[in-house]
Amino acid sequence: MADKKLLGEILVENHLVTPEQLRLVLELQKTTKPHQTIGRFVVKQGFMTEADLQQVLERTGKRQRLEEICFRNGFVGKEDLLLAMDMARQEQLPLATVLKNLEFIDDEKAAKALAIQYDLPFLQIKSLHPFPALAKVVNQGYAKTHGMVPVSKTTELITLAVAKPLGAQELKELGRTIGLKVLQAVALESEIAAFQERLYGTGGAGANLPAPELEIRLDDGFLNRVDDEPEDEADVRQVTEKDSNLVKLVNKIIHDAYLKKASDIHIEPYPDREDVVVRIRIDGGCEDYLRIPYKYKYALPSRIKIMANLDIAEKRKPQDGKIDFKKFGPIDVELRVATMPTAGGLEDVVIRILQAGEPTPFAELGLTAKNREAFGAAIGNPYGLILVVGPTGSGKTTTLHSAIAQINRPQIKIWTAEDPVEISQRGLRQVQVNPKIGFSFAHALRSFLRLDPDVIMVGEMRDEETAGIAVEASLTGHLVFSTLHTNTAPDTITRLLEMGLDPFSFSDALQLILAQRLTRKLCDYCLEKYAPDQRELDGMIAEFGGDLLAAGSLRREEVTLARPVGCSHCSGSGYLGRVGIHELLLCTDDLREMIKKKADTVKIRKQAIADGMVTLKQDGMLKVLQGVTDMHEIRRVCIK
Repeated sequence: MADKKLLGEILVENHLVTPEQLRLVLELQKTTKPHQTIGRFVVKQGFMTEADLQQVLERTGKRQRLEEICFRNGFVGKEDLLLAMDMARQEQLPLATVLKNLEFIDDEKAAKALAIQYDLPFLQIKSLHPFPALAKVVNQGYAKTHGMVPVSKTTELITLAVAKPLGAQELKELGRTIGLKVLQAVALESEIAAFQERLYGTGGAGANLPAPELEIRLDDGFLNRVDDEPEDEADVRQVTEKDSNLVKLVNKIIHDAYLKKASDIHIEPYPDREDVVVRIRIDGGCEDYLRIPYKYKYALPSRIKIMANLDIAEKRKPQDGKIDFKKFGPIDVELRVATMPTAGGLEDVVIRILQAGEPTPFAELGLTAKNREAFGAAIGNPYGLILVVGPTGSGKTTTLHSAIAQINRPQIKIWTAEDPVEISQRGLRQVQVNPKIGFSFAHALRSFLRLDPDVIMVGEMRDEETAGIAVEASLTGHLVFSTLHTNTAPDTITRLLEMGLDPFSFSDALQLILAQRLTRKLCDYCLEKYAPDQRELDGMIAEFGGDLLAAGSLRREEVTLARPVGCSHCSGSGYLGRVGIHELLLCTDDLREMIKKKADTVKIRKQAIADGMVTLKQDGMLKVLQGVTDMHEIRRVCIK
């Protein structure tokens, strides 16, 4: 009856995990990703290696059957599946081969089904950049023989994209040979072949690039206090930006910040003999990363300025530029650099890491069902003005791109003007503005109107000219998306009217305004659930300004909150990742009349709430009830 046992029971019986470890991964699965298998959580927690898991699955026959995966995930209809299974038995062919031959599934669905069957992630590698140093870790012959390719590497593990997963024994042997833990991800065979050509081919992209260091190691004692510290300021200035350890250090700072998913790096030199402080911003908050000996306080900013092609001799005024980091380090990322002269003849440097990538799925923006429905209906309109507002770093561009991805299809022509272009979408015509040469958002928007657009996205409404053209475009049959730096949705209406917009045109054009913030999520691995006492719950209800329990569809005795604890996954902070909180204002007929009369913000807010708007803080408190975050975070990002 062993085959009737669950995988978790088998792992415990064979002493591969402890009962406590199994309880932990079961709780994680239930609270984070119910669709993900137990095996994936066990490996992710480090309780088992990938090779050991694959060996258990092979020995116990606990792999899911391909036909079950295809049917349960909607890859194939029931009748088609039965036909393919019958043909596979008659022809003695693998079911996947028959399904593809009959064109019941395509290569991508077949690969996804294989990933589910082997309990592995599915990876799209066509947009990944191959680093030549990876070819030295896994040679070309082995990669081609086994239909796989290395795609990334850290100091401890290497990730392989595979068309068919390696067996447990092969995984162990490969890990011993290269001295690294091996992780597998299923990818399309065509993408693997193309990646192999770029990585190993003589004429591929990988062959023409310099081989950056994959592991950046500094000389021993580089950051320690040593005897060769300079005695005076003149000696400090003798340390140059060409110092080999300094070059490595800058690369390491950027590399580590990228891996930690930091958004910004702050380089802060201080006068006299104080250390240079390096801080990184993660999930919206700054934290200390490194202290560097003061002798590098001039050379460190100069090195970064050289990488950004800035004038290292100019230290009296701010400068800004960008770095294409693949020329210097092991990751392909674009950096924005800004310098600022500070006291004592020093310069601060702030580096913004542009996490370029695909748009976030619309369903993962964190919108409530009501807001998601209203927003989805608005972006389906043929014309009108849709605004997403909030402070810098609140995820406005991410939301806009997610919304546009919902309507992006060949029948619709979409132009975007951005600064910078961080998220790329196939089918969009994306333009980067450059105010230094007079190519502003207003210029781009005016030009778009001559290019037969259906949908226009303007990165930001910075002035009356841009806002005026956007309103005009939305009234002449175009759907216009844009952002604004305002605190709330009602504030946005007042701000635009104060800019000088015609209230009649503006009221006719406006469809909705979505205000948002990003708040830190509680770490799924260590959060602690608890039942709040009466005083805490009464305080939340009073702070909500309405019926909190009714809004959350809960009875008082059902309320369960969560609080941060801290673990290795979240570096002891208790928070991991961020989630959006939103305030959606729909422009109703009553609100249009108020805009025409230039009503003040208080009256607009009252009318919006009467029309059903949930405020930022209220939306955040509903997420507190769901155990996603806590009240400390909501109070931190919301004024009222």
